[in-house]
Amino acid sequence: MSDRAVASPRVVNIEDLRRLARRRLPKVVFDYLDGGAEGEVTLRENRRAFDAVTFRPRHAVSVPGADLRTTVLGRPVAFPILLAPVGYSRVMHVAGESAAARAAGAAGSGYVLSTMSGHALESVQKACAGPVWYQLYLLGGRAAAEAAIQRARVAGYSALVVTIDTAVAGMRERDVRNGVAQLLGGSLQARLPFLPQLLTHPRWLAAFLLAGGVPPLPNVVLPGRGPMPLVDVTTALARAAVTWDDMRWLRDTWRGPIVVKGVLTGDDARRAVDAGAAAVVVSNHGGRQLDGVPASLRMLPEVVSAVKEQAEVLMDGGVRRGSDVIKAICLGARAVLVGRAYAYGLAAAGEAGVTRALEILRADMERTLQLLGCPAITKLDRSFVHAPA
Repeated sequence: MSDRAVASPRVVNIEDLRRLARRRLPKVVFDYLDGGAEGEVTLRENRRAFDAVTFRPRHAVSVPGADLRTTVLGRPVAFPILLAPVGYSRVMHVAGESAAARAAGAAGSGYVLSTMSGHALESVQKACAGPVWYQLYLLGGRAAAEAAIQRARVAGYSALVVTIDTAVAGMRERDVRNGVAQLLGGSLQARLPFLPQLLTHPRWLAAFLLAGGVPPLPNVVLPGRGPMPLVDVTTALARAAVTWDDMRWLRDTWRGPIVVKGVLTGDDARRAVDAGAAAVVVSNHGGRQLDGVPASLRMLPEVVSAVKEQAEVLMDGGVRRGSDVIKAICLGARAVLVGRAYAYGLAAAGEAGVTRALEILRADMERTLQLLGCPAITKLDRSFVHAPA
């Protein structure tokens, strides 16, 4: 799909990018991006939570412009959005993480690289002009993690993101039915049944094959074995669950800001702060892990109250509009992470699609601030919204 498709005047919101992504990707890949765990209750609740929060605007005030600038962990950003870690982005578009990082930096935003990246962390860091964080799973144990941490430090990553909600992989029923594991990590013979579906998306298939398919994970290097093959990831993840003891080891090993992602309660937020976290991300993994947990937005006020400004609070999950970002800021978030919102753009048109997603969200935020009667993102507080108890 060409850059012109996402530049069309008919592409006005993230749902439009989602439709373009659905057209470009084979069903097995689109469902991997779009789906959630089990019955996808939490996936739906993430959106419903934003719909339930309403605005309380201040009219008849002069707001000639909207200042979206803020800081995250001391680093300036042009607006309060960072691109969340999205695993296997290379399957959505061969330029994958590098394209997303370039778009984020050019927009004045930041980027969080997933352990499950198909691109080396060094090349991704160079691609982004803004703050870049590295999201770490303990795949391969502490030895492999320590090697990745050292590489991230040398490369110039400014924070380490530790995900705590993956004791095991979530049950993503769409992926099981579609056989996504066989497509991504299976043998050539295991991939043959996908051929009829893939042939209906010739551009995606050609790019996928020319790029060599899905390589082993370049940022999970096993001592004496090399990069971890994708076929080993699910088993390794079950052995990689992070404990609070691990968090202290990570803090001492990284020796820089740590962000704890996957916090849904005030209790875990306090534990994260006690373990040395500089920031926490209120997150349910985009509804992809434990189905039936609350929407991230609903738990945001509890976490903000528990942290008591001892750490910055971010959130993710369900963000599809700039007005969603404004609601999260009003409820206490410093910034938000967006995942699917930019990944739809990436799937639709690579870097140009990510750029378009960020343009849409940024314009939404500017317009919403002006309609609220608020001149700057830093002036928002809870008085601008009504949120259900």
